[in-house]
Formats: sequence, C-alpha cells, structure tokens
Amino acid sequence: MGQRLTQIATRTGDNGTTGLGDNTRVSKNSLRVHAMGDVDELNSNIGVLLCEVMPESVRLLLVEIQHQLFNLGGELSIPGFELLKPEAVLALDVALAEHNAALPRLQEFILPAGSRAASLAHVCRTVARRAERAVVALEGQEALKDTPRQYLNRLSDLMFVLARVLNRYRTDGTAGDDVYWKSEKLAQAASE
Repeated sequence: MGQRLTQIATRTGDNGTTGLGDNTRVSKNSLRVHAMGDVDELNSNIGVLLCEVMPESVRLLLVEIQHQLFNLGGELSIPGFELLKPEAVLALDVALAEHNAALPRLQEFILPAGSRAASLAHVCRTVARRAERAVVALEGQEALKDTPRQYLNRLSDLMFVLARVLNRYRTDGTAGDDVYWKSEKLAQAASE
C-alpha cells in the first residue's frame, strides 16, 4: 500500500484531484472516488450505529465489518489490488443465516423505523446499496474482482436483518417489533 498519512492538510487536492494508493492522481469526481467515498460513508454510519446499545454478538460483527470495509476502501484506492477476500462474503452469509433464523417470518413490508439502533441499521443498509451501485458503475469502466460487489450486496441484506434484530432488542425486558407498512391495497385485500 501507499504511504501512511503523516499530514492531513496537504493542499494537493485543491485542484480537484486526489491521490490513489498507487500514487496516481484522479479527479475527485471519478467513479473510483465515488465508490471509495460511499464505502467510507457506510463505514462511518456503522460507527454511529456502534454508539447504540446492542447485543454483544451484533457489536462484534459490526466491528469486524468495519475492518472489512476498510479493506474494501483500500482495495478501491489501489487499482488491481486485492484486500477484501471471498471469505469475508462467506462470513456475512453465516451471520445472515444465524440472525435471520432467530426472527419471525415477514408477513408484510416493514418501514425503516423502530428503535434508534434499528433505524440507524436501515441507514447503513441504504448506504451499502449506494456503495454497491457505485462499485457496479466502476465495473462498467474498469475490471474489478467480484468480491467488492458481492460483499456490499450481502452487507445490505445483513443490515436489513440486523435492523430487525435491533428492533427486538430491549434492555428493559419489553418486546420490540418491526414497524409494518400499512398499505391500503393490502388491507382491502385482507378484508375481502
């Protein structure tokens, strides 16, 4: 990888370019920089989510995800380099299966709401989808490994499931639940 930062305000980006990890300079509006920024925003949102009260198993999972997202950001910053391994996608698959198995089946669409922690998980879900779209757009211009796209796709699914887990997690012993969409069309069909 490139040099570690020793100075934050370098002023080298004042002309609208930024340096990649391989020391090349690109426009701050390039698809690669957009993908890097979306992954960074996702990681930052997970950091905010980690400020909430949650089960320790979820906390440990999210911390590991932050490390993997940092690997993904590093991979995006160095064209042709691989830091995010396929095993990271498999780890998300395992977490998805484990957490989803403990939840009741969905009978209706849910709103991105509920507890503060669940709502923040939904924000992370949507930012993960945006990061995925940015990676797909970059793939349209440059060859990338499959793992970054797969990881972000799976992570968005996992954040949806974790939002449901966090809506049920209460330290005071009360039961929580998802916030269900009240569709007039579906309500009418159910009453017929």
